[in-house]
Amino acid sequence: TLLSSLGLGTTLTFASSHWLLAWMGLEINTLAIIPLMAQHHHPRAVEATTKYFLTQATAAAMILFASTTNAWITGAWDMNNVSNPIASTMIITALALKIGLAPMHFWMPEVLQGLDLLTGLVLSTWQKLAPLALIIQTAQAIDPLLLTTLGLMSTLIGGWGGLNQTQLRKILAYSSIAHMGWMIIVLQYAPQLTLLALLTYIFMTSAAFLTLKTSSATKIGTLATVWSKSPILTTTTALVLLSLAGLPPLTGFMPKWLILQELAKQSLPLIATIMALAALLSLYFYLRLCYAMTLTISPNTTTSTTPWRVQTTQASFPLALATVMALGLLPVT
Repeated sequence: TLLSSLGLGTTLTFASSHWLLAWMGLEINTLAIIPLMAQHHHPRAVEATTKYFLTQATAAAMILFASTTNAWITGAWDMNNVSNPIASTMIITALALKIGLAPMHFWMPEVLQGLDLLTGLVLSTWQKLAPLALIIQTAQAIDPLLLTTLGLMSTLIGGWGGLNQTQLRKILAYSSIAHMGWMIIVLQYAPQLTLLALLTYIFMTSAAFLTLKTSSATKIGTLATVWSKSPILTTTTALVLLSLAGLPPLTGFMPKWLILQELAKQSLPLIATIMALAALLSLYFYLRLCYAMTLTISPNTTTSTTPWRVQTTQASFPLALATVMALGLLPVT
C-alpha cells in the first residue's frame, strides 16, 4: 500500500496542470514515505522521519499558500501561468526546500543519516522527481538570478559539506545537494539537460546505495574491509564513485560536460568556472572513499569492528544494471 501510494503521489504530480492537484500529489507522496522511513523504530530513524515530515509539511503549506495567492490575483490555477513574482518566488523556495537545495539543505544530511540504505535510496532518487517536475514546469516564470544563486550555492555547499564527513550516507546526501545544484543551474537555458543530469544522477546514486547495501557499510572505515570479500565489487564501486564525481570516460562526465558547454554558449564563463571548481570539491571526498576502498589494506588502524561476513540476500540484478548504466553511458552523448 505504501509503495503504491508513493508511486501514485509522484504520478499525480507529474500528470497535473492544476496547483491543487500537484499539491495533493506531493502530500500523498510525503505521507506514504513516512512509515517507510520510521519502520525500523530506531530512535534515529524516528528523529529523521520527524525532521523530514516537518520540512515537507512546511514546503507543502508554502506551495498551497503561493498557488492560492496566485489564483487570487490572476484567477487561474494552472501551472504555466504563475505571473505574480511573489507567488513564483515562494513556489521555487518551497520546492527547493522539498528537494534540499542550498540554502534550504540543512535537513537533508541529517535525515539521510538516520535512514536504512534502501529507504535512503528512495529518498535521494524517487522523492526528487515530483518537486523537480514542478520546478521545470514553472522555471520560466522564476527570476533567473534566483535560480542561478540556488544552483551555485548548492554545488558549493554540496562540495564543502562533504569534505569533513566520515558517514557514507551524509557524504551521499551532500553529493545529492551538489548534483541538484548542477540540475538547477542549467534549467533556464536548456531544461532537457536538467532531465539528462537527473537521469544520470539516479543511475549513479542507485549504484552507490545498492553497493553499500550489499556490503552493509555505513562508515568509511567499513569500506576498507570490503575488498577481501568482494574484490570485483570494490573495483566497480571505485569507478561508480568517480562517475559520481564526473570524471571521463564514465557516465557522470556527460551531464557536467554538456552543462558547462551550455553555460559557455550562453556567455556565462564565470558561472561555468565556479561550477567546475565546485566539482573539484566534490571530487576530493569521492577520492577519499576510493582511497579507503582500494588503496588501504584492511588490518590498518581502523576503529570500526569488522562486520560478520554473511551472504547477502539482496538481488544482484538491480545493482549490476545501475553499475553498468553509471559506468558505460558516456558514448550516448
